[in-house]
Amino acid sequence: MPFLDHLEELRWRILWSVLSIIIAAIFGFWLVWRFNVLELLVDPIRVVYDDPDLKLQYLAPGDAFFVTLKLGIYTGVIMAFPILAYHVWSFLSPALEKREKRAIVPALYLGMVLFVGGMALAYFAAVPVTLEFFKAFQAESLNAQLEINKTLGWIVKMLLAFGAVFELPIVIMILSVIGLVTPKFLRSKRRHAIVGITILASVITPGDVLVLTVMMMIPLVFLYELGIWLSVIIYRAKDKRREELEKELEPDPTPPTGSVEVSEPPRHEE
Repeated sequence: MPFLDHLEELRWRILWSVLSIIIAAIFGFWLVWRFNVLELLVDPIRVVYDDPDLKLQYLAPGDAFFVTLKLGIYTGVIMAFPILAYHVWSFLSPALEKREKRAIVPALYLGMVLFVGGMALAYFAAVPVTLEFFKAFQAESLNAQLEINKTLGWIVKMLLAFGAVFELPIVIMILSVIGLVTPKFLRSKRRHAIVGITILASVITPGDVLVLTVMMMIPLVFLYELGIWLSVIIYRAKDKRREELEKELEPDPTPPTGSVEVSEPPRHEE
C-alpha cells in the first residue's frame, strides 16, 4: 500500500477499536450494576478485617456512580480485548512472514491466559497478604475508614500489575521472533534477570518483603525460564527453516535429464 493508504487503514482501525471499547464499556457497566461486581473486590477486605458487614466509605454524592462507571470501563476493555487484538493483528500481519505469524498468533491466546492467571494470584494471595500487613500498623491508635476511590484504585492497580508482569514469556517470545534476543543471551543473563525480578517484585508488592515479594518472585522466575524454553523452540524452527533454504539453494549435482556425456577420444600409443 502507499503511505497514505496505510494511514487511512490505521485511522479506521483506531475508530473501530474505540467504538468497540465504548460499546463493551456500556455493556460492562450493566454487568457491574446487574451482578454487583464491586462485592467481589470488597470481599477480600471483609475477610481481612473480619467484618462481613463492612462497607467502604464515599465522600461525594457522585462517587458511587463514578466507581461503577470505572468498573464498567475496566470490564469493557477486558471484553473488547479480542476485538482490539484482531485490529492490531490485521494492521501488522501483512508486514510479517508466515513463520512469524505462526509464532505470534498462539502468543496472543497464551498472553490472555497468563494475564488472567496473574490477576487471580493477586486477588487470592497478594491482596489479602498486603492488607494484613497494612492492617497491623498502629492498630491500637488508628481506626480504618476505607474510602472507595483510593481503596478500589489500589486493588485494581495490584490486579493489573500482576497481570502485566505475567506477560514476561510473551515479551521474550516476540523478541525472539524478531531476533532481538537468543536463548544463549537469556541464559547468560539469568542472574541479572533474577536481580531485576527481585527489584520489580519489591516495587510492585508493597508490604511484607519476606512473604509477598517471594510470592511474586517465584512465578516470575518460572515464567522467565518458560520464556527461555519458548525462545529455544523459536530458534530451532529458524534453524530448520535456514537448513531447508540452504538445501533449496544448493546446485543439483546430477546432470539434467536428456543430456549426453561427451567422452574424450581414446589415445593411441605410437
